[in-house]
Amino acid sequence: MKTILLVEDHSIVRMGVKLLIEDFMPSVIIIEVGTFNETLKMVHSRHFDLVILDIRIPGGEAFNMIPRIRSVQEKVKILVFSSQEEELYALHYVKAGANGFLAKDTSNEELERAVTSVLSGGTYISSLVQVQLVNNTLLERERRESPLEILSNRELEITDMLLTGKWTKDIAIELNIKESTVSTYKARIFEKLEVTNVLELFKKVEIYKKHNNSFHQS
Repeated sequence: MKTILLVEDHSIVRMGVKLLIEDFMPSVIIIEVGTFNETLKMVHSRHFDLVILDIRIPGGEAFNMIPRIRSVQEKVKILVFSSQEEELYALHYVKAGANGFLAKDTSNEELERAVTSVLSGGTYISSLVQVQLVNNTLLERERRESPLEILSNRELEITDMLLTGKWTKDIAIELNIKESTVSTYKARIFEKLEVTNVLELFKKVEIYKKHNNSFHQS
């Protein structure tokens, strides 16, 4: 019997995902938690075959959550379950050590494929991201890759916050770092992506998304 830790801070989402998994895995045991502190306590207390991990949870540490969970249970499978746009973030999470990335607006069938694939030892990414991966490796990489691909995980985390409208002070509080440190990261992000403000950053990301989606549909 497989044991799954479902990490999600919205109880209604947890309930829905739990019911869907139990539908195609009747003998599964699913433990639910809503914060990262609870997650760490739970992985210290019992064995899990799979952690379904929402990134934006209370106490969450973005990419750092994956190695912290693995430091307790080295071989546990981790499926990131996120509302972040998969074409921009999925490959980053897989590179950070996740066994898969599943968008929250996915279909019931894709949830089943993702959970089954990861539990059987595979890596799960959607067909959209698979096409993106092929483009990045086999075709003109510098033209096809995400503009965020050249950022470090911390830079990507701060970029995501900037794109959602958070100010330097808000980011500093949430990440528990100095405002000056956030400003340094922000300047580095702007330099790497060749933009001068958040509006230009937003436009650059939007242009990439449209380009990637049009290529995927062609």
